[in-house]
Amino acid sequence: MLVKDRMSRRPIVCSPDLPVGEALDQMKREHIRRMPIVDKHGHLVGIVSEKDLLHASPSPATSLSVWEITYLMSKIKVSDVMTKKVITITEDTPLEDAARIMVDNKIGGLPVVNADNAVIGIITETDIFKTFLEVLGARKKGVRVTTLVADEKGQFAKITRAIADAGGNIIAMVDLPGADSTNYEVMFKVIDVPKDKLIEVIKAHVISIKDAREA
Repeated sequence: MLVKDRMSRRPIVCSPDLPVGEALDQMKREHIRRMPIVDKHGHLVGIVSEKDLLHASPSPATSLSVWEITYLMSKIKVSDVMTKKVITITEDTPLEDAARIMVDNKIGGLPVVNADNAVIGIITETDIFKTFLEVLGARKKGVRVTTLVADEKGQFAKITRAIADAGGNIIAMVDLPGADSTNYEVMFKVIDVPKDKLIEVIKAHVISIKDAREA
């Protein structure tokens, strides 16, 4: 799965000359938390977050009048508070690489650019979370079984064959490192087979069943 499969293709962007107050209002209207900043040619020159804009705004405890606040806010431009060194990705970046970049850099979104540095999309932590839900089959009812499996050739094939022979259909599968290098943890979500029967056919091919539940 690539970034282009999950990114928003028409991201809300703004000019570096936009006053901070207007940029904040635009974010609130569009229900977004970050905006790429582009020049008149659509080329990326920065990015600004809701947090950046709020930090540039006067405190609610200020003694300034509303007219003074409005005047000051009109003088502060997005270019004054935006991040200029932006981490970007291309639409052909694997989705897991985008997630890793966000986690490693503690950022919530990445502008997607083409070869000319023009913004063609944006992918955010929300897009990643939605994909995570789909990978785990979280929106479908079934039997969710977490197992500890020996790291040996053919083990996974044996398990999936046993499930298929029992009439089950695997709608989600995720594997993670186990307790050590000799095993790994695998979560199956299966439909069309009762939980007790599923456990019975799986247990002969795994080290242990760590959890089993209707979900």
